[in-house]
Amino acid sequence: MKHILFLASGNSRRFGENKLLHVLDGKSLYRHGLDMLAQLVREREDCTLTVVSRYAGVRAGAESHGVRAVDSPESEKGLSYTIRAGLDALDLQDGDFVVFVVADQPYLTVETVAHLLNAAAPGVRMARVVFGERRGNPNLFCAALAPALRALEGDEGGRELLRGADCVLVQAGSERELYDVDTEGDLDG
Repeated sequence: MKHILFLASGNSRRFGENKLLHVLDGKSLYRHGLDMLAQLVREREDCTLTVVSRYAGVRAGAESHGVRAVDSPESEKGLSYTIRAGLDALDLQDGDFVVFVVADQPYLTVETVAHLLNAAAPGVRMARVVFGERRGNPNLFCAALAPALRALEGDEGGRELLRGADCVLVQAGSERELYDVDTEGDLDG
């Protein structure tokens, strides 16, 4: 099974307010990714989708979509807390994979996430989306790496693990898909 964790708990320090609720092209920023992932999961029987957020509005939005949502009350301490909250919500089995998708990439496509999911195969430990030489999100990890992911601290994500030579690179359809919103000015890009 492939478990998608949609991480929607960021602090938005550079943005100045909760960027996930900021409206972009007629809907909240987080809804771009949530809508795309919900569509993808409806089309595949090998996936689950869980939204991980400390924001009640984001969790309610997920649940109104029929998507499981879990609270991540300690996420203000850093990304590692959001990752742990998501992993704690899963019943990982040998052979499973976890895909981490961040909620501030509004241009990520179903096709690219599907290609990443398709990279999950016996012998694959991790994979990440890239465009040319630019590395980005989302990322995929085999269930055997869950202890290493749980051991992350502070605002640390799985970046160090992904530097391994055994990381499969999955090409995005465009560089724009890797674009994430960090500041209000990024919404013009």
